[in-house]
Amino acid sequence: MNLPHQLDRVITIAAPPATVFSFFTDNERWAAWWGPGSTIDPRPGGRVHIVHPNNVEVTGEVVSVSPPDSIVFTYGYTTGGAIAPGGSLVTIRLEPHNDGTRLHLTHAFDDSVQRDHHIQGWRFQLSLFSNAVLNVLHSGAEGTVDAWFGLWSQPEATVRAQTLARIASPDVRFQDRFSALAGVAEVDAHVTAAQRFMPGLVLRRRGSVRHCQGVVLADWEAVGSDGGSRGAGTNVFYFGADGRIVSATGFWNAP
Repeated sequence: MNLPHQLDRVITIAAPPATVFSFFTDNERWAAWWGPGSTIDPRPGGRVHIVHPNNVEVTGEVVSVSPPDSIVFTYGYTTGGAIAPGGSLVTIRLEPHNDGTRLHLTHAFDDSVQRDHHIQGWRFQLSLFSNAVLNVLHSGAEGTVDAWFGLWSQPEATVRAQTLARIASPDVRFQDRFSALAGVAEVDAHVTAAQRFMPGLVLRRRGSVRHCQGVVLADWEAVGSDGGSRGAGTNVFYFGADGRIVSATGFWNAP
């Protein structure tokens, strides 16, 4: 097969390579980033089937698969496209990265027109892919956020330390109007001070969290020991590849 024209795209996803690769080998996860009805048989010679939301269908065949490093498959249209089945070749490679996984995609074509036509398509599709991976990785984000807010009313130092180790990276950063902190020790000391100067204060989440590409937004309310509101706002959490919080920024609502 002579495919002299190729497009290349590289993205970094804040997730472990094994988690990222599972979206090439599990039908439910494959469909999560391509569309309902999409399937893959992840073995050499296995069928690739992609159903785009506009009912354009792609078919292909797995050429090689090497978990959790690479997958290669052919790519062509059964409906709605100019590339015949088997007419192009997609290669995806994964490598570990400090921030999680670096994904390298190459799509090879027999002409430059089709290559150029697919540039925006892959830009869009890999964005969907990244968010699908991170939706799975951070499916427990609400619990993590609730545990973070719960620290502010947790009196037991041992429990706070265990919670921080579970939900936050060792060098976690936290900032708001009254905080510019780095590391779990500083966060814990800040919580201790808050309990001393604002006894009985409770932070609690309001509504569901919102997640996109490893960033989580969570609305909160501060409630005093008398049950009255002491303030409200929104926190922005950044999550790392291990599922823990790497930074949090608190925004207070205008009085």
